Amino acid sequence: MEIRPITPRYAVSPQITVEDVPAIAAAGFVKVICNRPNSEVPTEQQSDAIGAAVRAAGMDYEVLELTHQTMTPENVARQREMVESVDGPVLAYCASGTRCSVVWALGQCGEMSPEEILGRTRDAGYQLDGLRPTLEQLCASAG
Repeated sequence: MEIRPITPRYAVSPQITVEDVPAIAAAGFVKVICNRPNSEVPTEQQSDAIGAAVRAAGMDYEVLELTHQTMTPENVARQREMVESVDGPVLAYCASGTRCSVVWALGQCGEMSPEEILGRTRDAGYQLDGLRPTLEQLCASAG
């Protein structure tokens, strides 16, 4: 497991396992969000198995399966609401952490500039420069 903080309240990770959950809890996370569709993973890594372990460890767990087709404004807003609904750090995971970074980035217009958004994701190890035109457009309309 590789937790990559984007902000003090939001971190991303590639696919987690049930065995990773104690370390996630020990790191102080209060919620875990699964952004990976069950169709991409074997049964032991599907959201029901991970969610049961996360909840048993005392954390909240939510699922928002994301693909290129479902990276909609509604899902961007839903992800942001899931993060903002708790007091404490949130860990979102998918296959590599990229989708979790993209959905976060798209939800930050109005809060940060495109350069700051891309800097945060870059610092976490995600090169999302291809999102720049979309971020510039979203941030211009949000500003």
